[in-house]
Amino acid sequence: MQKPEPGFLFSIGFFLYVFVLSVHSQNDDYSVMAILKKALNSTSDLQWNGPDICKWEHIQCNSGRVTAIQISSLNLQGTLPKELIQLTQLQIFQCNNNGLTGPVPYMPKSLQRLAINNNNFNSIPTDFFKGMTNMLDVRIDYNPFGQWNIPDSLQDCVSITSFSGMNASFVGKIPAFLGKDGPLPALVYLALCFNNLEGELPGSFSGSSMERLLINGQQSMNKLNGTIAVLQNMTFLKQIWIHGNSFTGPIPDLSNHDQLYDVSLRDNQLTGVIPPSLIALPSLTVVNLTNNYLQGSPPKFKDGVRVDNDMVRGSNSFCTKKIGEPCSPLVNALLSAVEPLGYPKKLADSWKGDDPCVGGNNEWLGIVCSASPVNISLINFQSMGFSGKISPNFASLTSVTKLLFANNNLTGIIPSELTSMPLLKELDVSNNNLYGKVPLFRPEVTIKTEGNPNIGKDPPAPVTGDNSGGKGKNHTVGIIIGIVAGVVILLGLGAVLYIKSSRKKLKHVSEVQIPNEIEVHPHHFEGGNAKKASVAGGGIGSSSPSSSAHNAEAGNMVFSIKVLREVTDNFNQRNILGRGGFGTVYKGELHDGTKIAVKRMESGIMGEGEKGLSEFKSEIAVLTKVRHRHLVALLGHCLDGNERLLVYEYMPQGPLSNHLFDRNEDEESKPLEWKRRLIIALDVARGVEYLHGLAQQIFIHRDLKPSNILLGDDMRAKVSDFGLVRLVPEGQASFETRLAGTFGYLAPEYAVTGRVTTKVDVYSYGVILMEMITGRKAIDNSQPEENVHLVTWFRRMLLNRDSFQKIIDPALDVEEEALDSFRTVAELAGHCCAREPYQRPDMSNVVNVLAPLVEIWKPSESTPADIYGLDLDMSLPQALHNWQALDGMSTINTSSSTMLRTRDYNTQSSLPAASGFANSFNSMDAR
Repeated sequence: MQKPEPGFLFSIGFFLYVFVLSVHSQNDDYSVMAILKKALNSTSDLQWNGPDICKWEHIQCNSGRVTAIQISSLNLQGTLPKELIQLTQLQIFQCNNNGLTGPVPYMPKSLQRLAINNNNFNSIPTDFFKGMTNMLDVRIDYNPFGQWNIPDSLQDCVSITSFSGMNASFVGKIPAFLGKDGPLPALVYLALCFNNLEGELPGSFSGSSMERLLINGQQSMNKLNGTIAVLQNMTFLKQIWIHGNSFTGPIPDLSNHDQLYDVSLRDNQLTGVIPPSLIALPSLTVVNLTNNYLQGSPPKFKDGVRVDNDMVRGSNSFCTKKIGEPCSPLVNALLSAVEPLGYPKKLADSWKGDDPCVGGNNEWLGIVCSASPVNISLINFQSMGFSGKISPNFASLTSVTKLLFANNNLTGIIPSELTSMPLLKELDVSNNNLYGKVPLFRPEVTIKTEGNPNIGKDPPAPVTGDNSGGKGKNHTVGIIIGIVAGVVILLGLGAVLYIKSSRKKLKHVSEVQIPNEIEVHPHHFEGGNAKKASVAGGGIGSSSPSSSAHNAEAGNMVFSIKVLREVTDNFNQRNILGRGGFGTVYKGELHDGTKIAVKRMESGIMGEGEKGLSEFKSEIAVLTKVRHRHLVALLGHCLDGNERLLVYEYMPQGPLSNHLFDRNEDEESKPLEWKRRLIIALDVARGVEYLHGLAQQIFIHRDLKPSNILLGDDMRAKVSDFGLVRLVPEGQASFETRLAGTFGYLAPEYAVTGRVTTKVDVYSYGVILMEMITGRKAIDNSQPEENVHLVTWFRRMLLNRDSFQKIIDPALDVEEEALDSFRTVAELAGHCCAREPYQRPDMSNVVNVLAPLVEIWKPSESTPADIYGLDLDMSLPQALHNWQALDGMSTINTSSSTMLRTRDYNTQSSLPAASGFANSFNSMDAR
């Protein structure tokens, strides 16, 4: 017998070794999968049976090794075992949209796609991403992690293209390594919405390859701030959402952003003129600018661009409310002059209208006008903390006699153009950081330049570290110390001025005798319209000797009980507008004809304890802090002995409940048509959105219902009755309180535990939507027992494709083209009333869904199959799959099953709704 060659024996041995190793690895994978199966508790059958794990559902293998585990949206409970790290060939792990808890374990370094979003994981290791050089996509959104910084270990994911960490409890600053020249050159999608991030946008973002940046709605006290100048050099951007933060300064030049289609800058503190480059963006389809301090002329965007409806009516400081109408030359001159100063917010806050010399009242901060002829005579910007340069455009203000820029932080030179100002008598630039030679002014012009150490000198040469030895470093340190000291001094000066101003205002309010006819300042009334309230007796500012009322805040007037008795005819029953849990609301009319609504606490309730007094103080506390066009304005109050009264603006059309349920069946009382109901729903959503996150603090209403939604003569809605509103304690997402509210509108978790989050209001709002769709009350005892509770009945009907049209209010004439909007709002209502709070949208998402339906009224086409493949217990991201096929507009092009296609309503949006409902929850609820 021939002896085998040694090489042949080696080959056989190696083959056997590899075979044994392969079998061993497969056995290891089986062991890990068995542990995972045991750790998961599923109400659905995973079909994980048999010895061959590669035949298990939701599992993919290659050469017998597990490469993908895709167990999304299976209603799974339990935890993830630490043994998952042993699946060394695993490339895709997706368990999103389940109810998994506990910590996230380490994963193998082979992982490429990770989706654990929308679960209840409580922690993730900060070094989780260490060594994961193959990682492409990460989605960890909407998990109740403890507070943590964006992990440094993410830098090891050198191949990553997409990172989504929305509502993931991130704190601190956005790290510089996410930008250009960092270790993540392929990163094109970054979503960090609804965290607690602070600080400025990293300078490293300049020149980055980022295409979609979603950082809106930070919940921290300081939020993201600073300027957005870095966006100018992010020329690959296609979508930018930075709304709901505290960014300041002007919108930068966007001339080179030819792919930018979706821009949301609303709800910040941006100032300045909207740049022509934004208006001319070739790909622009959506732009949102509401609630900033933007100035100049309201821009007219090209046809097809969806602009938020409140851009002009919001808090922006446009010179006119007419789109495209230019400002006066004088206003344009002033705006161009302050552009190099960065359009300071304090100027934008007071520079209203199209004439800085209206009536000669000098209402524009820093601007003084002469009486005859009426024109600007003095520019006084002294001690305002301004930085930047003095603009040569001040020279166009030829009527100015004095230019006062002292005690700021101005740099650069004194422009020679100022020497041409014909009436100039004084230029004061003392105590700044100006340099260069002083131009030659006329002899009669007084020039003050002291306190500028470099005046008369050439610009300081930049100091580099190459040739300066230790001296350059010391010089830089000195500059930094100087800047810090300057900032501290300015802040201290600002604080002193603010305290003095506040004391003066309070002293004026509490000590000065208010005459019988007083002028109420614009901020007393919503919309900024100054009114006069003529009252008898002691006037609005008076109170009886027994009164304990004080004007603790400017803008909250104290009415005397005498006046309120007079204007309501001694609280005559014929003036009753409605009754609530704490009292009765009466209609009244002041002597000048102004109608008011007076809420009088019942004395019986007051005698039973502190409940009424607490409710009274709560309502005052809330309404003196919040002002919004969709919240009923508090005009004043009266606290006189046992009498406690609140005075509101009068809403002539009364509560929404009257129009939905208590309508008189006559010709003059027609049912609200569907479009009007949508407008009302959007108004309410915007008011509650403001309470939840756009005000200075977060408030929870706790008693949203149709009787607390009031309508004006224009049938626009405002939220009222703030007696149960609670301020969310700083740093807390939820807190415990006594149960209050109205049955039928109470969220289940609140009714059971007493714990309150903003999602309690979202649930109540969902019930209101259902009522508006159906015309039925939240609890209707006239119905069969199984249909008494509207939410339960509505869910059941919505899931039955043959029953959908039966839920629509029979009083409505429904046209076929309106059915899509009914379906969209019905689905939204269902999600607002989801059983779990985390499955409900935020009110900003609700606004985003409703705004397109209201503002252009062009519902998309859809089919029953698109609508009824629905499970209202799903989380919002799961529900997105029901819209994926509608228009096929893909906002993320990837093979990952967690990347969701979106629907385009082709309509305007008040939030950046690039694509309607689906995109409003874009990539797991980014708004």
